[in-house]
Amino acid sequence: MRNLVNGAVGGALATAVYSAMLMAADRAGLLEEPPPRRFARLTLPGRDKPRRGENVLGTIAHFAFGSSCGSVLGLLSAGQRVPVPIGTAYGLLVWYFGYQGLAPSVGAYPPVPKDRPGRQAALLAGHLLWGTALAFALNRLRTEKAPTAELAPRVREQVRRVMPTPEPVSAR
Repeated sequence: MRNLVNGAVGGALATAVYSAMLMAADRAGLLEEPPPRRFARLTLPGRDKPRRGENVLGTIAHFAFGSSCGSVLGLLSAGQRVPVPIGTAYGLLVWYFGYQGLAPSVGAYPPVPKDRPGRQAALLAGHLLWGTALAFALNRLRTEKAPTAELAPRVREQVRRVMPTPEPVSAR
């Protein structure tokens, strides 16, 4: 239960970091409309024009989604230290499923290859930042600070297959 809660808290903290980046990307004109607001608009009647409450609904949904995704990594980590690259890769995975799967299926955005490159670059960078912040938050929220295994053994073995450990270089 503690891993679930730590993941949810870590996901909320990481979502706050990601939200700051979304605001900057929106002000730079990369988004047209921030994703949380666009998703909220799709759930409210009269999708074609701004509705009262969509910003609040979007913010609540954004933090709920970030917390729930964080709780999944919290459970997978089994209370162990999460290497930062694993958190970053997890952010990439959330971006991929969100913007290649979920967003196009509900009509929020086109699939990644058909979307504006600037928007997708900003969203990808934001999710990489989110995953990195999530790993830092989970590691900080761990109650046991003694050195332990990095992740559950099956996950760790899969990571090693994808990213093998480099051979040491001699200093001749």
